[in-house]
Amino acid sequence: MSQLRLNIAMIMATIFLFILTLFINEMIFTRFEFARGINWIYLPAGVRLLSTLLFGGAGAVGLLIVSWAVCFFYFFPDDYLRSFMGGILAAAAPYLVYRVAEYLYGLKATLINLTPKRLLVCVLAYAFASPFLHHIWFFVHGDTQDFLSGFFVMFAGDLFGSLIIVYAMKGVLNFLPSLKLPQQS
Repeated sequence: MSQLRLNIAMIMATIFLFILTLFINEMIFTRFEFARGINWIYLPAGVRLLSTLLFGGAGAVGLLIVSWAVCFFYFFPDDYLRSFMGGILAAAAPYLVYRVAEYLYGLKATLINLTPKRLLVCVLAYAFASPFLHHIWFFVHGDTQDFLSGFFVMFAGDLFGSLIIVYAMKGVLNFLPSLKLPQQS
């Protein structure tokens, strides 16, 4: 498969998984919504982190596309600036965590050296980075109503959503047959 086709496939997989988890989140956890776009449990956060860890830049591009789509057409259709910035920040936070983890841990494309402890550190870093970047923008934009509580709820929602998705993925992978890697001499 050419690199272009592979990147398009990764972008499309990211978009599909994000929309799927957003749909599930809206069906199950809407009553836990603190404010529009800020939930106590936010499953798409896990897709944001996993797609950047697994797909790198292609995952970030997929996140940018789908985040803009849901912000402009679903969450904030009447607030173009918030939708534009929300999409950028939603894609930037997990990508920044991925790049820092890549630098600190020397992540390989297979994620073979991403231990459970390192994955938990990535989850915590992302759960902090996303609300941090969003709330810096909210502050600069003058939207300071429920500032600290909004940050805390977004942190908790991204943390819980990421943990649910990561452990659900781990459970799915346990049912798949293990792949034997060729021996290197």
